[in-house]
Amino acid sequence: MKIGFIGLGGMGAAIARNLMDAGHTMLVWNRSPEPVARLADAGAVPASIDEAFATGVVLSMLADDNAVTERLLDPAVLGAAPAGALHVNLATVSPTLAARADAAHTEHGLRYLAAPVFGRTDAAAAGNLNIVTAGDAAAIDEVRPLFDVAGRRTWTVGDRPEQANLVKIFGNYLIACSIEAMAEATTVIEADGLDPAMFIEILTEGLFTGPVFAGYGGMIGRRNYEPVNFRLPLGFKDVQLALAAGQERNVPLPFGSVLRDAFVDALAHGQAEHDWAAVAETARRRAGLA
Repeated sequence: MKIGFIGLGGMGAAIARNLMDAGHTMLVWNRSPEPVARLADAGAVPASIDEAFATGVVLSMLADDNAVTERLLDPAVLGAAPAGALHVNLATVSPTLAARADAAHTEHGLRYLAAPVFGRTDAAAAGNLNIVTAGDAAAIDEVRPLFDVAGRRTWTVGDRPEQANLVKIFGNYLIACSIEAMAEATTVIEADGLDPAMFIEILTEGLFTGPVFAGYGGMIGRRNYEPVNFRLPLGFKDVQLALAAGQERNVPLPFGSVLRDAFVDALAHGQAEHDWAAVAETARRRAGLA
């Protein structure tokens, strides 16, 4: 199958490479040329955004609402795509943007699915993502074989694309809440002279055995935020999206305000290139342990 792929950051490049390894022909575009060159060395075809859409099935993984709006909702891009082409947006964007993208695609005779993913870059490389999708059922069935390559399970949550993005945003919100809770707890442990890494190990041995506590908790306990799987500004973006979604639905999110302030503090202290688990340093600074 010939597929277009737009956006080759860590997640996008890993998904595109798995689809290539599964035998698909990939036409790839990225804002910076280096990821395109790496995939081209493995057999991908460098392409423009218009050429990616011309395949009839295009997957995208861009950073945020602004990037999607600028690159993929351009009327010239949508107007040049073949009738009935299917665009699957794998990125975490706002529900508002997803609804607007769906309407814009429909206006141009195209189809749009939201399919954001849960998992870090190592899970993407292993084809072990959880994919949350929403939209037209026939379109989902059409690309389900691609989802089966990229992930271990696909969850269909509704028939409106924005519903998938709402699920993804609040999954990330819960991860951020867990990171903040671990940050506060380990700071108290450290302030008493105990070992935060051992504390996390005790917790993940039986009480909290999932990947969030084991993975991010391990980073926090050791104060080692490498490798960077999810940059701190992207985590801040998702906290802001959660707060906006709550406000639009008249649902207060008190923890969200705490998270927002912690992320602002981290960004103000130059942590923009760190993994979002490094927001834990905010708790240490507030306690005078930095």
